[in-house]
Amino acid sequence: MVVVDDSAFVRQALSRMLGAAPDMVVVATAVDGADGVEKVCELRPDVVTLDVKMPRMGGLEALRRIMAECPTPVLLLSSHTSEGAEITLRGLELGAMDFVDKSSVQGHMNLLGLTDELLAKVRALAGAPRERLGEMRGPMRPALPPAGHDRQADVVVIGTSTGGPSALQAIIPRLPRGLAGAILIAQHMPAGFTRSLADRLDQRSAIPVREAQDGEPVQRGSVLVAPGGLHMKIRKRGGQARVWLDMEPRSALHRPSVDVLMASVAKVYGARSLGIVLTGMGADGVEGLRAIREAGGRTLAESEETCVIYGMPKAAAEAGVVDLTVPLPRVADEILAAV
Repeated sequence: MVVVDDSAFVRQALSRMLGAAPDMVVVATAVDGADGVEKVCELRPDVVTLDVKMPRMGGLEALRRIMAECPTPVLLLSSHTSEGAEITLRGLELGAMDFVDKSSVQGHMNLLGLTDELLAKVRALAGAPRERLGEMRGPMRPALPPAGHDRQADVVVIGTSTGGPSALQAIIPRLPRGLAGAILIAQHMPAGFTRSLADRLDQRSAIPVREAQDGEPVQRGSVLVAPGGLHMKIRKRGGQARVWLDMEPRSALHRPSVDVLMASVAKVYGARSLGIVLTGMGADGVEGLRAIREAGGRTLAESEETCVIYGMPKAAAEAGVVDLTVPLPRVADEILAAV
C-alpha cells in the first residue's frame, strides 16, 4: 500500500502501524497529492491512504487523478469539521471507498488509537472489486413500481456502511416527492459527517432528506438519516411514531446501529415495515432484519454483483433473514413497490 500525507509524523506513524501487520506492506509514502499520484500509478498498490487536505495538490485532485489514470481503492483520512466533512463526502462521490476520522483521536501523537479501524478498513478495501471504482454516476431514471403493486410498508429502514454514501446516492434521488411511506437510514459514520451526507442527498433528491432530531415525528414522504455517534430508535409517544436518540446500548459496535434501528421499527410498525441492508463491512443488520421478518415485515439485501463490500448483505443472507436479494439499480424500484 501507499501512504499519502503531508505530515512526516503521520506518514511515519501510519507506516509503522500498517507495516506491523503480517499481511500488509507499505511500499511507499508520498508527501502530497502530486507525489502520491505518481507513486500510486507507478507501484499499483492494493490500497492507498490519502489525506484530504494537503498543499500543492490536495486530496480531492489527487483522488480524481488516481481514479482517472490508475483506479485504486482509496481510504481517506479526514476530520469532522464542517469543511472536512464536506470534502470527505465529495471524496466518496469521486470514488474513494471509505474514510477514517483522524480527528477522533486527540492530536497526531495518539494515532495509535486508530490502529484497529485502519487495519480493518484496509483489509476490506484490498479485496474490493476494482471494476466498481470511479466517480459516482448521476441519478438514474425515476423509480417505477411494477403494475398493480400492493402497498405493504409504511416505513423503510436502510442500513449500510462502507460504500453506503454512493449506494444511497443511487437510491434516494430516484424516489418521488410525496412518497407514501417514510425512509429511515442508518449509515455507519462518526458524528459530524451524517449532516453533510443528509444535506448532499437532499440537494439531489425530490424527496426531502435531513439528519434526524430527537423527538421529531416519523412522517410519510421524508427521509431521516441517523446522526453519527448516536443510536436512532423509533418509539410511539402519544399515538405518534417519533425519533428517539440516545447512546444505549453502549456495547453496540456501531453508533448508529442498523440492528438497533430496525429492531425498534419492527416493534412499532410490525408487518408494515421493509428492512434493507446495503454494502458494508461486518454483520450489523442481521438481527435487525430478523426482527422485522419475525414481525411480519419484508427484508431485502443488495446482491454481491453491485456491493463495494459484500459483508453485511452476505452475513444477512447466510443467516437466512433475507426475503429478496437485488442489485443496487433495483433497490429504489423495490422501495416504491412496497410503499
